[in-house]
Amino acid sequence: MSARKPALGFIFITLFLDILGIGLIVPILPRLITHLQGNNVEAAAHTVGALGALYALMQFLCAPILGSLSDRYGRRPVILGSLFGSGLDYLLLAFAPSLSWFFVGRIVAGITGANIAAASSYIADISPPEKRAANFGIIGAAFGLGFIAGPALGGLLGANDLRLPFLVAAGLTLANWVYGLIVLPESLAPENRRAFSWARANPVGSLLALRRWPVVVGLASSLFLMNLAQFGLQNVWVLYTEYRYHWTSRQVGASLAVVGLMAAIVQGGLARRIIPALGERRAIVIGLTIGSINMIGYGLATAGWMILTIVAIGSLGSFGGPALQGLISRNVPPNEQGSVQGALASLGSVAGFIAPLIATSLFGYFISDRAPVKLPGAPFFLSAGLLITAMLLAVRSFRSTPASAKQS
Repeated sequence: MSARKPALGFIFITLFLDILGIGLIVPILPRLITHLQGNNVEAAAHTVGALGALYALMQFLCAPILGSLSDRYGRRPVILGSLFGSGLDYLLLAFAPSLSWFFVGRIVAGITGANIAAASSYIADISPPEKRAANFGIIGAAFGLGFIAGPALGGLLGANDLRLPFLVAAGLTLANWVYGLIVLPESLAPENRRAFSWARANPVGSLLALRRWPVVVGLASSLFLMNLAQFGLQNVWVLYTEYRYHWTSRQVGASLAVVGLMAAIVQGGLARRIIPALGERRAIVIGLTIGSINMIGYGLATAGWMILTIVAIGSLGSFGGPALQGLISRNVPPNEQGSVQGALASLGSVAGFIAPLIATSLFGYFISDRAPVKLPGAPFFLSAGLLITAMLLAVRSFRSTPASAKQS
């Protein structure tokens, strides 16, 4: 395996098939939870939030360990191990007889869900510093294409059997694992590996280690708030569109496919031109600003067709994430990419833990009789404020960026 030349194509296909499996269950999981809770939408909203938070908590605890292990043993075993765990999780959920088993499944998935951190390290390993921001867009492209096919197919399958998408997701993920065993090469050179350290591997220690690079701390804070906003959207999208626009599983799947298509176009294609043309700093500011306007549009939209229009226009700002990640990576040495990406994954997990609880609670409250006014779009307005704050933090952190890492 080590004799093969690593390429972005390998990691792209791996992520695409992984995200395809996730996308299959997105349109039907909240509906299945609602069914298991006697069709009580308010109660289901809180349960969906709790499941998302549990998944993120396990990622927070385990991502730094896997990131440090990837610095010691390579990226390949971490990516393959997480794929295998995800496949087992889908099988468990496909046959789960009660709601409690879904919590067990989220624990398993959270422990093994390190694909993004390992993939980010893989991309950093094989990309020259000046191309990392553009190449990080491949993650968004994989997400986008996976969410084009996944939710659309999941909506179709779930219309007949809410359990069927879990079986299909398991089959695709385990097939992806076998594919990786055969063709995925290692990206981390032996001379760039370092000894495993529990001080760096524990989640608190990995976050504190970011203090060695002031600009990384500032940009990581912006990335955290951006993730907080995005994860909030993801956890209420199905509930929100079903409640406000009475969308079916097929319509929800189609809307997510549009989101995925735009993400693939922007992050997989346009970002490679936009980020170098604007420079990473300006790309961050413009991307986060467009994102905040996008969130306000979601909250104000009074008809379903408006949502699709906002998705198409607002997705043009999704290059802000790759630009942020690229600028962070440029300020970190090669032998610490895994630890830093693990720390960023931990921050993402913290956001993933907090966001579902906040977003679903806000949604549940503002559709209940206790609310002073019906405002189902409240989670999106909060996300808009978070993105504006993230943009302001990024601007402040630019003052600490070394001249060699700056782009205008």
